[in-house]
Amino acid sequence: MGVAEPQSILSLGATLGEGPVWVARDAALWFVDIKTHRIHRYDPVQEVARGWTAPCQVGWIVPTADGKFAVGLQSGVHRFDPASSRFDLLHAPEAHLPGNRQNDACVAPDGALWFGTMDDAEVDASGHFYRVDGDGWAESGLPAISITNGPAFSPDGRILYHTDTLGKRIWRTDVAPDGSVGNTMLFARIEDDAGYPDGPTVDAEGCLWTGLFGGWAVRRYDPAGKLMREVRFPVANVTKIAFGGEDLRTAYATTARKGLDMTALTKQPLAGDLFAFDPGVAGLPGQIATI
Repeated sequence: MGVAEPQSILSLGATLGEGPVWVARDAALWFVDIKTHRIHRYDPVQEVARGWTAPCQVGWIVPTADGKFAVGLQSGVHRFDPASSRFDLLHAPEAHLPGNRQNDACVAPDGALWFGTMDDAEVDASGHFYRVDGDGWAESGLPAISITNGPAFSPDGRILYHTDTLGKRIWRTDVAPDGSVGNTMLFARIEDDAGYPDGPTVDAEGCLWTGLFGGWAVRRYDPAGKLMREVRFPVANVTKIAFGGEDLRTAYATTARKGLDMTALTKQPLAGDLFAFDPGVAGLPGQIATI
């Protein structure tokens, strides 16, 4: 099955584009630029983009059941209302770790929000995964690492995929109905010359896609961790994909200029843009966080 070449659909020059999520009620893609504190919305039908400025670094955005959004700011999980541009603090699990920030998130099939944190200096193993639901937040119980990415869930919600970016490893962990984690095993290891595994996403066939920061590509792995496909990009830092469009058969990819010097940027004029391509498979319907 062929895969179309990725095309830039929105020129942004994002420093660290991340966290794309398709919001069906809005028929739009939402994503962030962490380092410039920006939240973006892109309407692919009208080809119109809009942006909001967050109070500090913003790692992710997901829709909530009240018609608004939850966002991961460096200061904690906030409720975000695009109509008023207001941010209201909900949870601050790492107020004692000012050097940490939030980095990636997803909504489980049961509506619980899962997110990860990281050392903003990318040195200390101070990043954790958390779960948030109507009862509040709790640490996941997964080991602390420097840069967390993900998590992402299997279609049935029983497997949690989570990434140790600096360790170049993607792990899979069993998850019980109450959200507690169980057995963990290595899912995939990225080779030394292939970049760093970034945000993971699961498609309708249960296969996992991961962006490769510094790897010029996204990859698709089957549920057993076997590499199935690699889609090459004209930019080095591909951070994460999201499936969108009415049929969820368009893959949108965020990218980043972070870490590229002027020589690299001259060779990669599209670095930091939003891309789209035909992945040859549908994605899963987006979940709404019930927090």
